[in-house]
Amino acid sequence: MNAKTMLLLVGLVAGGLVGYLTRPQAAEIKIGPLSVEIQDNKSSAGAGGGDLTSGQVQHIGLYAVIGAVLGLGAGFVADRRRG
Repeated sequence: MNAKTMLLLVGLVAGGLVGYLTRPQAAEIKIGPLSVEIQDNKSSAGAGGGDLTSGQVQHIGLYAVIGAVLGLGAGFVADRRRG
């Protein structure tokens, strides 16, 4: 596995972990066809478990993508310095 691929995967995992640990606290209430989502700005790293809401999944995904892009960029820099 080359440096670009390895750093891409490391960035993806690290970004996903950071996104999971910093996800906003949220509550989702479903009553029939009506769905209400309430979010708080505080981190819920220490909060109890439960299903992730769509807003939390988007937050985690965004951080994972940012981490992957940064990892890929670092891989290109590492390859350029080698050659």
